[in-house]
Amino acid sequence: MIMKLFSSRPDHPLGDAKELRRVLAELPADNSFKAVDEVYGWFESLQSADDFRLDHFFDVVSQLDEAAQPYVRLLTRTYVQTPQLSKSEERRLWTLCYNYWGEVASLYARCSDRFRQKPKDKGSEAFRSQRPLATARLLAARATQLKWVEYRYDPIGEDLWRGLGQPYLAAEADGYAQKPLQLYPSLPGLTCVAAQYLQALIFYSSSMDSLMPLEIELADRLIAHFKPGFVFANSCLPDCVWWVDAASGLPPVRLARQPVRALPSLRFLSSGSAAPALNELISSVELGKVPADLNLGGQYLAKVLLPVLRHLARYWAPEPPQREYPRHPVKTRLAVLQGFDDCFTVFAGDVARLGKERTAESWVVENVSLGGFGAGIDDLGSGFGGQFGSDALKIGTLLCLQPEGGENWVLGVLRRFSKDSTATARVGIESLSRQAQSVELRPRTTGFSATGTIPGIWLRDGGAPGETRVVLPGMSFNLRQSLEFMHDDRRYLLTPVELEEAGSHFEIGRYRESVAD
Repeated sequence: MIMKLFSSRPDHPLGDAKELRRVLAELPADNSFKAVDEVYGWFESLQSADDFRLDHFFDVVSQLDEAAQPYVRLLTRTYVQTPQLSKSEERRLWTLCYNYWGEVASLYARCSDRFRQKPKDKGSEAFRSQRPLATARLLAARATQLKWVEYRYDPIGEDLWRGLGQPYLAAEADGYAQKPLQLYPSLPGLTCVAAQYLQALIFYSSSMDSLMPLEIELADRLIAHFKPGFVFANSCLPDCVWWVDAASGLPPVRLARQPVRALPSLRFLSSGSAAPALNELISSVELGKVPADLNLGGQYLAKVLLPVLRHLARYWAPEPPQREYPRHPVKTRLAVLQGFDDCFTVFAGDVARLGKERTAESWVVENVSLGGFGAGIDDLGSGFGGQFGSDALKIGTLLCLQPEGGENWVLGVLRRFSKDSTATARVGIESLSRQAQSVELRPRTTGFSATGTIPGIWLRDGGAPGETRVVLPGMSFNLRQSLEFMHDDRRYLLTPVELEEAGSHFEIGRYRESVAD
């Protein structure tokens, strides 16, 4: 007890440098989940450790955080690139990664708070030079939390926006918001506090609620690549498109809605030279060329990358995307079934659909246009709004819909999804066809064999003259394979033109259509 009075070592296991080295060395290299979970547990224990000198506390947090980075990145890749994670595994990964970044942000924020409270302490003086790094990592952690919220299309709370804006303003006031630094030893290039805040602003302004998790991850990396071309200013310049009050708990908004009054915490941004640079990249990728300096965390085909690039181009344009058709407010119920199998059954005929109709979900239509519906879901249930699972609702899900009181079913695709709460959500649905028909397709041969059929949903409206579109199960479209089917005693011949879309467990093929004699 007497020795403790004169000891400068904290009363915490990681206060001993040898113990910290042991903990880092024994992180399981072959189990990323366990490694991150162990670091997270140490972070939790540090929340109540009050006897560290500030510089020592920051060093311990920083070493743990740096050691966990490769494991966190691997878990993120698993989450966004594995299409068939179980619901429990998806939830397990999401919870650990989201909470990890929250704990990291909290500990780096604690370092800054302690410095402001006692700036003259020896530990604070030694920590002073590390303030920019601590704040940049704090903002990077909050921005990553924002991304994990978007993976699930959850609402973003005011606390998260305050946790981004207020540390940035403090760094501006203390003069180090623009100081160049390396965020982590494993990450190339330099960044700064302002750049980390800007990353979060651009990310949110790029409307992630119509992208899948992998596309959200790609968009985040593309934003990091093009971010130097954005303009971020204290005053409203002629080409500024968005503004944000960094001191509030509110997200950035387009300048179509002006700030109520001038405040020192207002910031303005535009896409600057990033938008034309992005258009150049789109042209390059369309030709099959991807620049070597474009770090996407992996190699991706043009058909995966191009939809994300085009999505960002729409939202970085000076004028926001315009709706193709005017929307009209309505209030009615909508019966909804999802997935290729259910849709095929519904459009196969009256007898086939009888059993399926009883299992339909009921959504509330809020607006309607020639292009589709806007609807609300009152009760998400355990199967809705997650990322994976056979009955999980996600961007790109094939839907069949029947308005209350109607007889006709409409085939559509979920294009936008955002949660209002854990139980309610708003969705945007694009109509594919109001005259869909299920057919049995056969590869074109000299005979008319009954074997090897492929189920398809024939879209009898909306095709170009002489062409038609067919919805197929995933991985069924073949550009070198013609198809044929019978309908009303007529044989239809389909010659493939292109794969129009690859959705969630379905594809839409475009074909030249002819009728055999």
